[in-house]
Amino acid sequence: MDSLFDLSGKVALVTGGSRGLGRAMALAFAERGADVIVASRKARNCAAVADEARAFGVRALAHACHVGHWHELGGLADAAYAEFGKVDILVNNAGMSPVYPKLSAVTEDLFDKVVAVNLKGPYRLSALLGERMAAGGGGAIINVSSTAAVQATPGSEPYGAAKAGVNSLTLSLARAYAPKVRVNCIQAGPFLTDISKAWDMAAFERNAKTAIALQRGGQAREVVGAALFLASDAGSFTTGAIVRVDGGSF
Repeated sequence: MDSLFDLSGKVALVTGGSRGLGRAMALAFAERGADVIVASRKARNCAAVADEARAFGVRALAHACHVGHWHELGGLADAAYAEFGKVDILVNNAGMSPVYPKLSAVTEDLFDKVVAVNLKGPYRLSALLGERMAAGGGGAIINVSSTAAVQATPGSEPYGAAKAGVNSLTLSLARAYAPKVRVNCIQAGPFLTDISKAWDMAAFERNAKTAIALQRGGQAREVVGAALFLASDAGSFTTGAIVRVDGGSF
């Protein structure tokens, strides 16, 4: 294994880690030697991915947590430290983008839920773990944003606004926790995970021919390279970066 990407002895916490991009990143970290904490809303799904991670010979903790609930995040951070004594890598990956028929149909409750999961949760968890990282041996925080943060995305307005906040938060936290903690963001394009099962794939594929340079959606495994770079010594001089992993969306 290339020493630049070796994560042996590290501990990684991944929210939204039970499926899609989160699962791919959690297992990639485990494959390269990191112990992992898999967090998402459903305990059974977390446990399944934790079992997959242990197959690489590392330790793994499954922890059910709704990242949009401020009061649950302290328990997640405490559980991680109780089990492993540290967190070296935090991936704020959990997100949601519910469908609505028109802008006026978005209720206050729905708007608040979207902002809570996509922005409030990453802020709170980064604050809780970033301070401990900075006071200890340092670490890396990776936020997962979206092309919706910087491109007009009809039907995803609250989501795009929240992800724009994640981009801004990345830049601020990179300064706040420097020099011991690196904070970066993966600005993800459309990935063909279980979420895409609800899409009109025929329409998506037609649009991809002109709106995405690679003319397709991504596979979950295709986020792994960027995540490993930002989490490992390979990215040791990279902080405050927003890395596009979007197939060349424009």
